[in-house]
Amino acid sequence: MSRIGNKPVEIPSGVTVTVNGADVTVKGPKGELKRTFNPEIVVKVEDNTVVVERPSDKKEHRALHGTTRSLISNMVEGVSKGFEKSLELVGVGYRAQKSGQKLVLNVGYSHPVEIVPEKGIEIEVPSNTKVTVKGIDKERVGAVASNIRSVRLPEPYKGKGIRYEGEYVRRKEGKTGK
Repeated sequence: MSRIGNKPVEIPSGVTVTVNGADVTVKGPKGELKRTFNPEIVVKVEDNTVVVERPSDKKEHRALHGTTRSLISNMVEGVSKGFEKSLELVGVGYRAQKSGQKLVLNVGYSHPVEIVPEKGIEIEVPSNTKVTVKGIDKERVGAVASNIRSVRLPEPYKGKGIRYEGEYVRRKEGKTGK
């Protein structure tokens, strides 16, 4: 029994969900998302909810059941509210700025690092040391935020680097001198 898969996904007002075989399209005030799911998993729209059903209790079907429901839930939330991931730059002289659509990071390298966001992703720089990634697709927002973080991962000795907002960096003790 899948606890997550059995929960129906509530459809808020202003959002429409269309099921065409294995394709699910979700339209809302922020945009439109389309995804193709496994054809063995049945997706139905009933009243103001989306119900996901599986054909059997095989391990594969149980796994796909909860995953499909979560992905549809994220699609509905994305087109209605959107997703946001915040990053912070920690380090002396580390700063971010926006140049047109590009994000320019000065993070201790000999050259500034430029990141061009993919279509549908918006990058904001509220301050020199904060970067916010916004979009309707949770997966892509997380991927872009991860790419920005990978430019300069937080290091454990001084804690410098790019980290998610609220992320705890476990610190290590340095070498002990004689």
